[in-house]
Amino acid sequence: NLLESEKKNLQMKALSEADLKQAQVAKAKAKAAAKLKKLAKKQAPSLGVIRLDYNYPPAAGDIDAPGSYGYDVIYRVVPGLSFEMAQSGMMTYQVQQRFGEAIKWLESKGVSGITGDCGFMMAFQPFARDVATVPVFMSSMLQSPLISVAFDKYDKVLILTANSKTLEPQKQVLMNECGFDVDDDRFIIVGCQDVPGFDAVAKGTKVDVEKVTPGICDLVADLLSKQPSIRAILMECTELPPYSDALRATTGL
Repeated sequence: NLLESEKKNLQMKALSEADLKQAQVAKAKAKAAAKLKKLAKKQAPSLGVIRLDYNYPPAAGDIDAPGSYGYDVIYRVVPGLSFEMAQSGMMTYQVQQRFGEAIKWLESKGVSGITGDCGFMMAFQPFARDVATVPVFMSSMLQSPLISVAFDKYDKVLILTANSKTLEPQKQVLMNECGFDVDDDRFIIVGCQDVPGFDAVAKGTKVDVEKVTPGICDLVADLLSKQPSIRAILMECTELPPYSDALRATTGL
Protein backbone atom coordinates (compact mmCIF):
# COMPACT_ATOMS: atom_id res chain seq x y z
CA ASN A 1 0.00 0.00 0.00
CA LEU A 2 2.82 2.37 0.83
CA LEU A 3 4.43 1.68 -2.50
CA GLU A 4 1.16 2.33 -4.30
CA SER A 5 0.71 5.57 -2.38
CA GLU A 6 4.21 6.77 -3.31
CA LYS A 7 3.53 5.83 -6.92
CA LYS A 8 0.38 7.95 -6.96
CA ASN A 9 2.25 10.85 -5.35
CA LEU A 10 4.93 10.67 -8.03
CA GLN A 11 2.25 10.62 -10.75
CA MET A 12 0.52 13.65 -9.22
CA LYS A 13 3.82 15.49 -8.96
CA ALA A 14 4.61 14.72 -12.60
CA LEU A 15 1.18 16.00 -13.66
CA SER A 16 1.63 19.15 -11.60
CA GLU A 17 5.02 19.82 -13.18
CA ALA A 18 3.56 19.22 -16.65
CA ASP A 19 0.67 21.60 -15.95
CA LEU A 20 3.09 24.18 -14.61
CA LYS A 21 5.30 23.87 -17.65
CA GLN A 22 2.26 24.13 -19.96
CA ALA A 23 1.09 27.22 -18.12
CA GLN A 24 4.56 28.77 -18.40
CA VAL A 25 4.68 28.06 -22.13
CA ALA A 26 1.22 29.55 -22.64
CA LYS A 27 2.23 32.63 -20.66
CA ALA A 28 5.41 33.03 -22.72
CA LYS A 29 3.45 32.70 -25.96
CA ALA A 30 0.92 35.29 -24.82
CA LYS A 31 3.72 37.67 -23.85
CA ALA A 32 5.43 37.21 -27.21
CA ALA A 33 2.15 37.76 -29.07
CA ALA A 34 1.52 40.96 -27.10
CA LYS A 35 5.01 42.22 -28.00
CA LEU A 36 4.46 41.46 -31.68
CA LYS A 37 1.11 43.23 -31.61
CA LYS A 38 2.63 46.27 -29.94
CA LEU A 39 5.49 46.29 -32.45
CA ALA A 40 3.10 45.95 -35.40
CA LYS A 41 1.01 48.82 -34.07
CA LYS A 42 4.11 50.95 -33.67
CA GLN A 43 5.26 50.20 -37.21
CA ALA A 44 1.81 50.51 -38.82
CA PRO A 45 1.07 53.78 -40.65
CA SER A 46 -1.34 56.24 -39.10
CA LEU A 47 -3.04 59.34 -40.47
CA GLY A 48 -3.25 62.70 -38.76
CA VAL A 49 -6.36 64.81 -39.41
CA ILE A 50 -6.62 68.54 -38.70
CA ARG A 51 -10.22 69.26 -37.71
CA LEU A 52 -12.34 72.37 -37.93
CA ASP A 53 -13.59 73.78 -34.66
CA TYR A 54 -17.11 72.42 -34.89
CA ASN A 55 -18.84 69.12 -34.28
CA TYR A 56 -21.29 67.26 -36.48
CA PRO A 57 -22.43 63.63 -36.60
CA PRO A 58 -20.24 62.08 -39.35
CA ALA A 59 -21.67 59.38 -41.59
CA ALA A 60 -19.83 56.13 -42.31
CA GLY A 61 -17.22 56.91 -44.94
CA ASP A 62 -16.83 60.51 -43.76
CA ILE A 63 -13.29 61.60 -42.91
CA ASP A 64 -14.32 62.32 -39.31
CA ALA A 65 -15.69 58.79 -38.77
CA PRO A 66 -12.77 56.67 -37.46
CA GLY A 67 -14.49 53.53 -38.76
CA SER A 68 -13.98 54.81 -42.32
CA TYR A 69 -10.38 53.62 -42.21
CA GLY A 70 -8.54 50.33 -41.91
CA TYR A 71 -5.71 51.96 -39.94
CA ASP A 72 -5.25 54.31 -37.00
CA VAL A 73 -6.42 57.90 -37.39
CA ILE A 74 -5.50 60.65 -34.95
CA TYR A 75 -7.55 63.85 -34.87
CA ARG A 76 -6.67 67.32 -33.65
CA VAL A 77 -9.10 70.25 -33.53
CA VAL A 78 -7.76 73.75 -34.18
CA PRO A 79 -9.60 76.12 -31.80
CA GLY A 80 -11.14 79.03 -33.68
CA LEU A 81 -10.79 77.45 -37.13
CA SER A 82 -14.38 77.74 -38.34
CA PHE A 83 -15.92 76.46 -41.56
CA GLU A 84 -16.38 80.07 -42.69
CA MET A 85 -12.69 80.80 -42.07
CA ALA A 86 -11.69 77.77 -44.15
CA GLN A 87 -14.03 78.92 -46.93
CA SER A 88 -12.43 82.35 -46.94
CA GLY A 89 -8.99 80.79 -47.26
CA MET A 90 -7.54 83.05 -44.56
CA MET A 91 -6.70 82.38 -40.91
CA THR A 92 -6.18 84.93 -38.19
CA TYR A 93 -2.68 85.06 -36.72
CA GLN A 94 -3.83 83.33 -33.53
CA VAL A 95 -5.60 80.53 -35.37
CA GLN A 96 -2.60 80.08 -37.65
CA GLN A 97 -0.40 79.61 -34.60
CA ARG A 98 -2.77 76.97 -33.28
CA PHE A 99 -2.86 75.32 -36.68
CA GLY A 100 0.93 74.98 -36.59
CA GLU A 101 0.80 73.61 -33.05
CA ALA A 102 -1.79 71.04 -34.14
CA ILE A 103 0.53 69.83 -36.91
CA LYS A 104 3.43 69.47 -34.49
CA TRP A 105 1.21 67.64 -31.99
CA LEU A 106 0.12 65.15 -34.66
CA GLU A 107 3.73 64.60 -35.66
CA SER A 108 4.62 63.91 -32.03
CA LYS A 109 2.07 61.09 -32.16
CA GLY A 110 3.99 59.48 -35.00
CA VAL A 111 1.55 60.04 -37.89
CA SER A 112 2.76 59.14 -41.37
CA GLY A 113 0.94 62.01 -43.08
CA ILE A 114 -1.48 64.84 -42.34
CA THR A 115 -4.69 65.97 -44.02
CA GLY A 116 -7.68 68.12 -43.11
CA ASP A 117 -11.36 67.38 -42.55
CA CYS A 118 -12.48 70.14 -44.92
CA GLY A 119 -11.62 70.47 -48.60
CA PHE A 120 -11.33 74.24 -48.23
CA MET A 121 -8.17 73.71 -46.17
CA MET A 122 -6.43 73.60 -49.54
CA ALA A 123 -5.73 77.28 -48.95
CA PHE A 124 -3.61 76.30 -45.93
CA GLN A 125 -1.48 73.79 -47.85
CA PRO A 126 1.51 76.18 -48.21
CA PHE A 127 1.59 76.93 -44.47
CA ALA A 128 1.07 73.29 -43.48
CA ARG A 129 3.83 72.18 -45.82
CA ASP A 130 6.28 74.69 -44.31
CA VAL A 131 5.52 73.60 -40.75
CA ALA A 132 5.30 69.82 -41.18
CA THR A 133 8.13 67.34 -41.61
CA VAL A 134 5.77 64.57 -42.83
CA PRO A 135 3.78 64.68 -46.09
CA VAL A 136 0.74 66.97 -45.97
CA PHE A 137 -2.24 66.91 -48.31
CA MET A 138 -4.81 69.30 -46.92
CA SER A 139 -7.38 68.69 -49.65
CA SER A 140 -8.34 66.03 -52.17
CA MET A 141 -7.92 68.78 -54.79
CA LEU A 142 -4.22 67.94 -54.78
CA GLN A 143 -5.16 64.93 -56.88
CA SER A 144 -6.47 67.11 -59.72
CA PRO A 145 -3.26 67.20 -61.79
CA LEU A 146 -2.73 63.45 -61.32
CA ILE A 147 -6.25 62.64 -62.50
CA SER A 148 -6.01 65.00 -65.46
CA VAL A 149 -2.82 63.42 -66.84
CA ALA A 150 -4.23 59.91 -66.41
CA PHE A 151 -6.76 60.52 -69.20
CA ASP A 152 -6.83 61.89 -72.72
CA LYS A 153 -6.50 65.66 -73.00
CA TYR A 154 -10.08 65.86 -74.29
CA ASP A 155 -11.53 63.88 -71.38
CA LYS A 156 -13.15 65.82 -68.56
CA VAL A 157 -13.01 65.49 -64.78
CA LEU A 158 -16.05 66.15 -62.61
CA ILE A 159 -15.33 67.80 -59.29
CA LEU A 160 -18.14 67.53 -56.77
CA THR A 161 -18.13 70.09 -53.99
CA ALA A 162 -20.48 71.15 -51.22
CA ASN A 163 -20.95 74.54 -52.87
CA SER A 164 -19.39 75.40 -56.23
CA LYS A 165 -19.32 79.15 -55.60
CA THR A 166 -17.09 78.80 -52.56
CA LEU A 167 -14.16 77.44 -54.60
CA GLU A 168 -13.78 80.76 -56.40
CA PRO A 169 -11.96 82.58 -53.52
CA GLN A 170 -9.31 79.85 -53.56
CA LYS A 171 -8.68 80.08 -57.29
CA GLN A 172 -5.18 81.52 -56.98
CA VAL A 173 -4.11 79.02 -54.32
CA LEU A 174 -5.33 76.09 -56.41
CA MET A 175 -3.45 77.40 -59.42
CA ASN A 176 -0.20 78.14 -57.59
CA GLU A 177 -0.02 75.17 -55.26
CA CYS A 178 -1.26 72.22 -57.32
CA GLY A 179 -1.38 73.48 -60.89
CA PHE A 180 -5.16 73.41 -60.95
CA ASP A 181 -6.89 76.11 -62.97
CA VAL A 182 -10.47 76.61 -61.82
CA ASP A 183 -11.30 78.02 -65.26
CA ASP A 184 -9.85 75.06 -67.18
CA ASP A 185 -12.75 73.59 -69.14
CA ARG A 186 -11.39 70.09 -68.55
CA PHE A 187 -12.58 70.39 -64.95
CA ILE A 188 -16.32 70.63 -64.39
CA ILE A 189 -17.04 71.92 -60.90
CA VAL A 190 -20.53 71.19 -59.59
CA GLY A 191 -21.94 71.99 -56.18
CA CYS A 192 -24.32 69.68 -54.31
CA GLN A 193 -25.95 72.52 -52.38
CA ASP A 194 -29.31 72.01 -54.13
CA VAL A 195 -29.51 68.25 -53.59
CA PRO A 196 -32.42 67.57 -51.20
CA GLY A 197 -31.07 66.96 -47.71
CA PHE A 198 -27.48 67.96 -48.46
CA ASP A 199 -28.02 71.39 -46.95
CA ALA A 200 -27.36 69.68 -43.60
CA VAL A 201 -23.64 69.97 -44.44
CA ALA A 202 -23.79 73.78 -44.40
CA LYS A 203 -25.90 73.66 -41.23
CA GLY A 204 -23.46 71.34 -39.48
CA THR A 205 -26.20 68.81 -38.74
CA LYS A 206 -26.45 65.09 -39.46
CA VAL A 207 -26.83 64.23 -43.14
CA ASP A 208 -29.38 61.57 -44.00
CA VAL A 209 -27.18 59.58 -46.40
CA GLU A 210 -30.02 57.30 -47.48
CA LYS A 211 -32.15 60.31 -48.40
CA VAL A 212 -29.33 62.23 -50.12
CA THR A 213 -27.85 59.35 -52.15
CA PRO A 214 -30.51 59.28 -54.91
CA GLY A 215 -30.19 63.05 -55.37
CA ILE A 216 -26.39 62.85 -55.71
CA CYS A 217 -26.68 59.99 -58.21
CA ASP A 218 -29.36 61.81 -60.23
CA LEU A 219 -27.25 64.98 -60.29
CA VAL A 220 -24.23 63.12 -61.68
CA ALA A 221 -26.30 61.02 -64.11
CA ASP A 222 -27.78 64.22 -65.55
CA LEU A 223 -24.31 65.72 -65.95
CA LEU A 224 -23.02 62.60 -67.70
CA SER A 225 -25.89 62.72 -70.17
CA LYS A 226 -24.87 66.28 -71.07
CA GLN A 227 -21.11 65.74 -70.77
CA PRO A 228 -20.38 62.16 -71.87
CA SER A 229 -16.65 62.88 -71.97
CA ILE A 230 -16.48 62.95 -68.16
CA ARG A 231 -14.12 60.11 -67.22
CA ALA A 232 -13.49 60.62 -63.51
CA ILE A 233 -15.10 62.10 -60.40
CA LEU A 234 -13.18 63.88 -57.65
CA MET A 235 -14.92 64.42 -54.32
CA GLU A 236 -13.73 67.80 -53.04
CA CYS A 237 -15.95 67.89 -49.98
CA THR A 238 -14.93 65.50 -47.19
CA GLU A 239 -18.61 64.70 -46.54
CA LEU A 240 -19.10 63.29 -50.06
CA PRO A 241 -17.19 59.95 -49.82
CA PRO A 242 -20.25 58.17 -48.30
CA TYR A 243 -21.78 58.40 -51.81
CA SER A 244 -18.73 57.08 -53.69
CA ASP A 245 -19.88 53.46 -53.86
CA ALA A 246 -23.33 54.45 -55.13
CA LEU A 247 -21.78 56.65 -57.82
CA ARG A 248 -19.40 53.88 -58.90
CA ALA A 249 -22.33 51.48 -59.19
CA THR A 250 -24.57 53.87 -61.15
CA THR A 251 -21.97 55.50 -63.39
CA GLY A 252 -19.26 52.87 -63.81
CA LEU A 253 -16.62 55.55 -63.18
